[in-house]
Amino acid sequence: MTRELRRAGHRVGRKRVCRLMRLMGLRSVAPRPFTSRRTPGHVVYPYLLGDIRIRRVNQAWCTDLSYIPMAHGFLYVVAIMDWHSRKVLAWRLSNKQDTAFCVEALEEAIERYG
Repeated sequence: MTRELRRAGHRVGRKRVCRLMRLMGLRSVAPRPFTSRRTPGHVVYPYLLGDIRIRRVNQAWCTDLSYIPMAHGFLYVVAIMDWHSRKVLAWRLSNKQDTAFCVEALEEAIERYG
């Protein structure tokens, strides 16, 4: 916010912007520190593609499930990608974190790309 205000020609500092945002009840939607800390006892699975060279399209796919913070909850997005070309094969959005929209994206990718 400070950078944007400075670009617009306002002379403000980080602390002043923080104070004013706090007074107005505004908060950043950026992740807070330590949001990716591993839980003690969490199982770490091995990386199964470590010894395999991906040399062609459709040899291996990957998926990413992420969330977008919204005013009242989250919006979830899943993407199925080709590991070699990094092309997004299919994606879906959902306002619920369930498996249905993930399975739909996977089925679309299989139907379109085999």
